[in-house]
Amino acid sequence: MDQHFHVVRWYRHIEAIYGGSNEKIEPCKLQTSKGKRTQPRWSSPEGTKQSKLCLYNSLTRNKDVFQPQNGKKVTWYCCGPTVYDASHMGHARSYISFDILRRVLRDYFKYDVFYCINITDIDDKIIKRARQNYLFEQYREKKPPAVQLFEDVQIASKPFSVMLNDTTDPDKKQMLERIQNAVKSAVEHLEEAVQKKLPREEINKHAEKLLEEAKDVLSEWLDSKFGSQVTDNSIFSNLPKFWEEEHHKDMEALNVLPPDVLTRVSEYVPEIVAFVQKIVDNGYGYVSNGSVYFDTMKFDATEKHSYAKLVPEAVGDQKALQEGEGDLSISADRLSEKHSPNDFALWKSSKPGEPSWNSPWGTGRPGWHIECSAMAGSILGESMDIHGGGFDLRFPHHDNELAQSEAYFENDHWVRYFLHTGHLTIAGCKMSKSLKNFITIKDALKKHTARQLRLAFLMHSWKDTLDYSNNTMESAIQYEKFLNEFFLNVKDILRAPIDLIGQFQKWEIQETELNKSFYDKKAAIHEALCDNIDTRTVLEEMRSLVSQSNSYIAAKKTARQMPNRLLLKSISSYLTQMLKIFGAIESDEALGFPVGGNGQNINLESTVMPYLQVLSDFREGVRQIAREKKVTEVLQLSDALRDDILPELGVRFEDHEGLPTVVKLVDRETLLKEREEKKKIEEEKKRKKEEATRKKQEQEAAKLAKMKIPPHAMFKSELDKYSMFDENGFPTHDTEGKELSKGQVKKLKKLYEAQEKLYKEYLQMVQNGTAN
Repeated sequence: MDQHFHVVRWYRHIEAIYGGSNEKIEPCKLQTSKGKRTQPRWSSPEGTKQSKLCLYNSLTRNKDVFQPQNGKKVTWYCCGPTVYDASHMGHARSYISFDILRRVLRDYFKYDVFYCINITDIDDKIIKRARQNYLFEQYREKKPPAVQLFEDVQIASKPFSVMLNDTTDPDKKQMLERIQNAVKSAVEHLEEAVQKKLPREEINKHAEKLLEEAKDVLSEWLDSKFGSQVTDNSIFSNLPKFWEEEHHKDMEALNVLPPDVLTRVSEYVPEIVAFVQKIVDNGYGYVSNGSVYFDTMKFDATEKHSYAKLVPEAVGDQKALQEGEGDLSISADRLSEKHSPNDFALWKSSKPGEPSWNSPWGTGRPGWHIECSAMAGSILGESMDIHGGGFDLRFPHHDNELAQSEAYFENDHWVRYFLHTGHLTIAGCKMSKSLKNFITIKDALKKHTARQLRLAFLMHSWKDTLDYSNNTMESAIQYEKFLNEFFLNVKDILRAPIDLIGQFQKWEIQETELNKSFYDKKAAIHEALCDNIDTRTVLEEMRSLVSQSNSYIAAKKTARQMPNRLLLKSISSYLTQMLKIFGAIESDEALGFPVGGNGQNINLESTVMPYLQVLSDFREGVRQIAREKKVTEVLQLSDALRDDILPELGVRFEDHEGLPTVVKLVDRETLLKEREEKKKIEEEKKRKKEEATRKKQEQEAAKLAKMKIPPHAMFKSELDKYSMFDENGFPTHDTEGKELSKGQVKKLKKLYEAQEKLYKEYLQMVQNGTAN
């Protein structure tokens, strides 16, 4: 047989050499069923269409396919904070949202993201706040007597009232009215204290309260009187330095990645001056009274340029334009310097009480909009892939940025994709520092963790308005808990001892179905991320995957079968990786959320879990013996270990009938909260049980009291209904002396007979000695 096989191979080899010719090897030819054998034709699979990443672009108000200008490199500039006060949750809305988008582009879509952000440390708001803080503290240090304070507050309240009356914005008007009412109340309390001649300590206490409530009123007044005399530049630099540092601390606490480049306006003044000069040289800027303005009409009239690309319908909105210029730059003399009301300042000539720098046009300072153009242009050049900012910056800030930058570079594509995050509201009202309607990031972090805040943002579209409320945060907390329980359950399954071969389990229909669902969910998540990075849908798909996995685990436990370890590990690893991409997990945790809040958590779990498992096994053995021997004291101690002692250490033991105890490491605060909730539920059950017992006792007592009444006496107490009775105590006439009708008698007779029966039962109980 072997010899025949080798002959055939030799024949085919010779045939191949001669190209299939059989003229010279006819004697050697062997008959085969197919003649010459060759590989069959191969056809490539059709595959499926791959989705492309699309982003909502404010320049088109559509979702556009994202195509960076230079391969996989993405250049991105984001407007940073104006640092004159504490960062609030409105800032967090933008910076967490952009952090999520940046991480997704970098870690999911594998783009090389170069991220630049600015700090505005020169601005009308900063100058005014710095001056006012300085002047108010000087005033406070003088400790004015109550009479002087009264007089000053009354004087300061007059211009404040005028400002209140002139205000048309309803939110701002409401804020000013709150301040005015608080000042009036504080004045009344101080006046009352003075009139009653209360002790000096009490009067000083009320004076300090008035000083606190009237800070805004007095600060405005003091600034109008003495603001121009503030000339120390350190006053204008110390304030933004302090709040910038606080801002960075807040961003770190929120797990927001630091930028690749951070620019400060104060460090880029020479570049800003050069930027303004070139705009003037290009014919789009003009000098007026030492200031430089952008000529919007000339720019818009140029064929290759267009003003207000983002919000063309807002052109001419003087309220928005003046807000963009700043409170110190909208006086009548300033406005008269412009060729057109729509023009905006590139460079502002200096006035007394303002910091200033040298320029070709005299001493002055940068306009607000020019800062970002000059700094972004210095770092990213003539065109960037992405520019980001809050929704309220579209006009005039970003539209003016676009105009002056394209005037400088003489192009029409300074920004390719403009991304704007949605507002954050409190009970439907926009959060704003200027309206004193804000929750600081530090205060928010006292109530919720950075992960919970991030999950709340992930559960909403990054470009839509988000209402920061108890309901919003409770949804995020429950979502976190839902995922965490799944991760803890999978960890418990993976900790079960098993040999190397045993970890590879046979797949039944349940595993096949769960795995198919797993891949379907991954595909749906990819589609959602391609669709404008739709994290809300992603989290819903993740929730669905966890629900299906939980059902699978429960079915396996019911059948007393071990769930497939590798499949569950794959699912939980994928979910963990997605949460890491979103910035919801900071550590290198392999599966799930880290325990606690520091980077040593993975070591903590791997270190203590073997000991906890030994403790759990020992406890289970002791409980088994105690149940057999009926030693209730030992069972009570075992329960106390589970319910009282271990939660204090951040350990949860979950006992399941007929199954091993599940051991989980959980945050101590979470376990203590769970214990309190469990205690409340048990107390409520106890209360309801006691209430039911009390009601039952009252009903039984009432029934017994009724049973004690002899039938002949039951109606005689109802003299408001009946006036005459027969010898058995049965009523015969009503209160008016009229004889009762047959129908009434029939009804009363039923009641009489029922009472006879009850009374007989009572007498029987007395005879038996059971009537208490």
